[in-house]
Amino acid sequence: MTLVVALILLMMGSAFFSATETAFSSLNKPRLKNMAAEGNKKAKLAYKLAENYDELISSTLVGNNVVNIAATTIGTLLFVGWLGSNGATVSTIFMTVITLVFGEITPKSLAKECPEKFAITVAPIINILITVLKPVNFLLIKLKSSVGKLLKVSGTTNGITENELLTIVDEAEQVGGLDSNESELIHNVIEFNDLQAGDIITPRVDVTAVDITTPNEEIADVFKTSGYSRIPVYKDTIDDIIGILYEKDFHNYVAGTTKSIETIMKPAEFIPPTVKISELLKKFQQTKLHIAVVVDEFGGTEGIVTMENILEELVGDIWDEHDEVEAGIKKLDDGSFIVPEDMDLDDFFEQFSINTETEASTINGWITEQIGKIPEVGDSFDFENPVSEEEDSEKDKENQNNKPQKLHIEVTQTEGQKAEEIHVVLLHEKDEDSTEQEKK
Repeated sequence: MTLVVALILLMMGSAFFSATETAFSSLNKPRLKNMAAEGNKKAKLAYKLAENYDELISSTLVGNNVVNIAATTIGTLLFVGWLGSNGATVSTIFMTVITLVFGEITPKSLAKECPEKFAITVAPIINILITVLKPVNFLLIKLKSSVGKLLKVSGTTNGITENELLTIVDEAEQVGGLDSNESELIHNVIEFNDLQAGDIITPRVDVTAVDITTPNEEIADVFKTSGYSRIPVYKDTIDDIIGILYEKDFHNYVAGTTKSIETIMKPAEFIPPTVKISELLKKFQQTKLHIAVVVDEFGGTEGIVTMENILEELVGDIWDEHDEVEAGIKKLDDGSFIVPEDMDLDDFFEQFSINTETEASTINGWITEQIGKIPEVGDSFDFENPVSEEEDSEKDKENQNNKPQKLHIEVTQTEGQKAEEIHVVLLHEKDEDSTEQEKK
C-alpha cells in the first residue's frame, strides 16, 4: 500500500514538473512583467525565474526525470510482486501509458491554457528547487555552454523582428485585444522608418507654385483658391525653385503693393527622394520648416513633401478647412466602378484585389505602364493577377468556380497628359465574350 501511495505521489510530481516546463516556456513575458509592475510579488518572482530560463529548465528537467525514474522503479516492483516474471513487461506498458497521459500530455495541455497563472502559483516552489539544485544547475549550464561552443551554436537571440511584431499586432486585432484603428496606427508607426520621401511625394505636376515675376494680385488669388499657406517660388521653370512663400508674410508685407516677394521668401530645403521620412521629420522639427523640395538625379524638381504628408503616414488623412471633399470610388448601378486618378495606388490595388509588381506610384503611372503610352479617353485593357501554375492548381482543387478575378479598365477622362478618371468592370467568365464583342 505504501508503494502505491508513493507511485501516485511521484506521478503527481511528474505532472507538476511537466506543467511547469510548459507554463514557463509558453507564458507571455510582457504580460507577466506588467503584473509584477502592478505589485504582484509572485508575478515578480515568476518573471525573475522566466528571465533566468537556463536554471529554470535545468531544475525542472532534473526534477521530472528523477520522479519518472523513481515511479518506473516502484511500478516495476509492484507488478513483479503481483504478477511474477510477467510483471516487468506489464509494468513497462502500464507506466508508459500512465506517464504519457497523466505525467505529460494532460498537465502540459492544462498549463498551456493559462501559463501565467500557473507560473505565478508554482514560482515559490520552483525557486526553492532551483536553490537546492544550484550546484547541479551550474554543471549542466557549463556543459551546455561547452557543447554550444563545440557545435558553434550562438547563445544570443536576435530579438523580435518587425514582421514578427506586425504579426503579433494582427493576432491581437483578431482576438479583440486591439481595434482596427489601433492596429492600423501601430502598423503605421512600425513601417514609418522604412518609407522614403519619394514614397509620399506630391509630384511636380500636382505642385502649386508661382513664378518670381507673377504679379502680387495673381499670387493672392493662388493662395485663396489653393488654400495652401506655403507655396514654392521658381524662376522661369519649376525645376529652378528659389524659395518658399508664406501666406502670412505675403499678406503682411507685400499684398496690395508693388513690392517683390523676393524680399520675404524663405530659403527652400532640398532633399533627394531617398531620404527617410523619419529623418526628414526630425529635420522639420529642428529647422521649424514644413515643406521640402524633392530633387531628382538630374537636379530637376521631382515634387514636394510637407509636414502634413509625413504625419498622414502615421495617423491617416488630416482634414483641414481648405481640403476639398473627394468622392473616391463610385459604384454604378451595373456593378462597375468609377475611380479617380488621385486615389492612392495601394488602396486601389487592395480594393480590387490586384496583386502585381509595378514601378508606378500612381494609378495614372500604372495605366501608362499597362498600355505602353500616354493615356487617352477610350484607352482600355483587361487585367488579371499573374498566378503561378502551382497556385492555380491549388485553387482549382479548392473550388473549380473560384477563378482569378479579371478587370476591364477604361480611361474615361483625362487632363493634360494623364488619366483623371477610369471605369473598372469586374469580369466573370460569362462576361468576357460580351466584352470582346463590345471591343469589336
